[in-house]
Amino acid sequence: MYQIDFNKPIHVFFCGIGGISMSGLAEILHSRGFKVSGSDMKASELTSALENKGIKVYIGQRKTNITADVDLYVYTAAIHPDNPEWIEMNRLGIPSLSRAELLGEIMKNFSLPIAISGTHGKTTTTSMISEILLGCDLDPTLSVGGMLRSIGGNVRIGHSGYFVTEACEYTNSFLSFFPRVALILNIEEDHMDFFKDIDDIRHSFTKFASLLPMDGTLIINGEIDRLDEITGELPCDIKTFGFNDTCTYYATDIEYDEFCHATYTLNCPEGAKKVSLKVPGRHNIANSMAALCCCVSCGISLDRAIRLIGEFHGTDRRFEYKGTVGGVTIIDDYAHHPTEIATTLNSARKCKHERLWVIFQPHTYTRTKAFLHEFADSLSIADVIVLADIYAAREKNTIGISSKDLQSELLEKGNECYYFPTFDEIENFCLEKCSPGDLLITMGAGDIVKVGENLLGM
Repeated sequence: MYQIDFNKPIHVFFCGIGGISMSGLAEILHSRGFKVSGSDMKASELTSALENKGIKVYIGQRKTNITADVDLYVYTAAIHPDNPEWIEMNRLGIPSLSRAELLGEIMKNFSLPIAISGTHGKTTTTSMISEILLGCDLDPTLSVGGMLRSIGGNVRIGHSGYFVTEACEYTNSFLSFFPRVALILNIEEDHMDFFKDIDDIRHSFTKFASLLPMDGTLIINGEIDRLDEITGELPCDIKTFGFNDTCTYYATDIEYDEFCHATYTLNCPEGAKKVSLKVPGRHNIANSMAALCCCVSCGISLDRAIRLIGEFHGTDRRFEYKGTVGGVTIIDDYAHHPTEIATTLNSARKCKHERLWVIFQPHTYTRTKAFLHEFADSLSIADVIVLADIYAAREKNTIGISSKDLQSELLEKGNECYYFPTFDEIENFCLEKCSPGDLLITMGAGDIVKVGENLLGM
């Protein structure tokens, strides 16, 4: 594998530079004196932000983007062999690294790299840890999978040994990382276009945990099934979190306010501490325990960490309040897995409302087909369900699945469910049918957020 010498900056080209992770890595290299350029299929706020920093961004991917002075080509799992840039890179013999391999190379340059993994909750937990480190003036470098308001984006360039990043299991990308502290929030079936089954996924997370050095720390959900299979042979320090008293950090005395914000007692080696959150749901109690355990493991005072986490209001697209129009409250959420959907909708149920609406955009054809029944079960928590077309992302529909199949499942279960092929039709339907007091959630990992923003006239 190609090794980067960070003392000798080179010209690095990013294919897909507008992605949330790729754009952050591009900024990090740019800040280190590297010449950075890249391409994306469409312009966005992220590509504009990169251009404002002096990074050349090509809109559209063509072979002429790969100039003779490019020294290294960085790509993501979304690239196809017929990509003209990929073909030209190979023709010219330019070395290449995957996004994950580059991220691993960057991690080697920090004394305390922290990697947050799990099927759900990575962005929120990464953001919680980031806010605590920032509040303690520890000057971390951050690479977040969402937009964090306090840093005005998804990346922050620091000058200390702290580096915080999400660690995704898809295509085993996190196995290219070099963490000193690693978090495993949960392990469930997902990305079934790559993994064979849940045992294959567990094996991947087990290998991720084994990357930790002897003086490292693993922070893991203590309620994961057959936990010893993952932790049993590890030489590093192991700490667990969860909702039972066998965990190192566990929650009791849980109460919720009218917005589903939790207050709970954190029981841990440091004593029993009261924690109050400004983000909703039981899942965020688990995320907060993982974040607090991580920060204490890094030498931060628990009391200070609790105070700072209590000031965290969430990241963009995670149960984000967008506004109110005609008495209808509009929330946006990134949930795109059945467990995430159920968690978000159950949290919404605790909020004051008349009817609970969800406008759901399925994400990828393979995920929709693999979890069709589970999606129907989770979406059934809402009173009214509106479906948009599937957001393809990196895929082509070679398996003959559509949102109409999901609608059929929901109608068979007796749910009030509608499908519209365009956002305009969805917006017109909501304007006609929503009533004052209703709570409407736009949900999915694609561009469904536009529906709520259009309803609000944003």
